[in-house]
Amino acid sequence: MQHRRTAMPRRGALRAAAGLVLGGTSAAGCARDAPSRSTAGKAQEGEGDRRGREAFGAVRQGVAPRRLAGQPVQIEHGPRASPRVALTFHGRGDPALARAVLAQAERAGARLTVLAVGDWLDRNPGMARRILDGGHDLGNHTQGHLDINAMDETRAYEEITGCARRLRRLTGSIGTWFRPSRARHATPLVQELAQRAGYPHVLSYDVDSLDFTSPGVAAVTRKVAGELRNGSVVSLHFGYRDTVAALPLLLTEIDRRRLRAVTATELLT
Repeated sequence: MQHRRTAMPRRGALRAAAGLVLGGTSAAGCARDAPSRSTAGKAQEGEGDRRGREAFGAVRQGVAPRRLAGQPVQIEHGPRASPRVALTFHGRGDPALARAVLAQAERAGARLTVLAVGDWLDRNPGMARRILDGGHDLGNHTQGHLDINAMDETRAYEEITGCARRLRRLTGSIGTWFRPSRARHATPLVQELAQRAGYPHVLSYDVDSLDFTSPGVAAVTRKVAGELRNGSVVSLHFGYRDTVAALPLLLTEIDRRRLRAVTATELLT
């Protein structure tokens, strides 16, 4: 994918981004947030889609999921011999903080993977275009961000397909990846349901930043830097100021180690 940006030198961009001071409120994360009830019925869903089309126009076509030969259904990391990593973000929370994260990554020449929550896209349909136009992966993190592993088959399947429908209406694709909500790993049932919904793989991770606990910038940076290695898939979250402030430091560390931050699709293909 080509981009028409005239980027400043990468290290300079990282240093500049590290100096950003951002305001805004924290949003909820995967383990600590209050359950978000999925209230978007058909009428709300259609209204959100209409607002997205009218306000933001046609979105760059999303990439469809693909089956990767030799990979398990549930993927935790990429090839250990390759000097690349994937920074993956659970997509919900204050869209201003999300846009700040995306802009920081793009200034540094990094590409992210965003697993979006369906009801977040209902409220912020323009974020789908913003993510894809930045060259990032966009995937499915369920419709309401509830504990999908604890659900029965019918409810769990609706959580997956509900978000998939939003993604398809906004981007023409159900999203490149699926990740379960409120869990690092999907149960065998949820894996099966994800495959039924059109996702050959479940994207897990091997590095958990724990940024959703709001431990502070230093703690987030230290946790990720201490576990990062070739092929790592890192779990991060939109909606947290600690994460926004830590990202330039993490990108500097990735650059120092001569690694590249790429999308999960790039990492695994």
